[in-house]
Amino acid sequence: MFNTTTWTKPTEVERKWYLIDAKGIPLGRLASVIAVYLTGKLKPNYVPNVDMGDYVVVINVDKIAFTGKKLEYKELISHSGYPGGLKRERVKELMKINPKKVLLMAVKRMLPKNKLRAHYLKRLKMYIGDKHPHIAQAPNLIEIKDV
Repeated sequence: MFNTTTWTKPTEVERKWYLIDAKGIPLGRLASVIAVYLTGKLKPNYVPNVDMGDYVVVINVDKIAFTGKKLEYKELISHSGYPGGLKRERVKELMKINPKKVLLMAVKRMLPKNKLRAHYLKRLKMYIGDKHPHIAQAPNLIEIKDV
């Protein structure tokens, strides 16, 4: 007689594995696609208060593209909360030292700022180069068009 809404419970979530090749893809476009898969927003039974996301494996993190002059001028800025605690790291230097951090910060800042964000980020696996240890999970390849 009445229409009822079905809510997905955390025990009913099925997680899939996805593989993304980051070679030549702009950082922002890559991070937004990863954030959608980590949160599970593509699933028809998506519920915002339940962690419904999938595992995402990203390879070739060191070959991410930057459009324009962003590689030269872009900075990652953080503050400790204390006076004089401002830290600035240039992306160009950080890509040589730790390219995973650049992608991690981009994805982290696109996820919702709540208690689920840490759970989402645990399912993000990043690797420099073509090889990854998750072949047994048979991840589905995601094609991202670069413009």
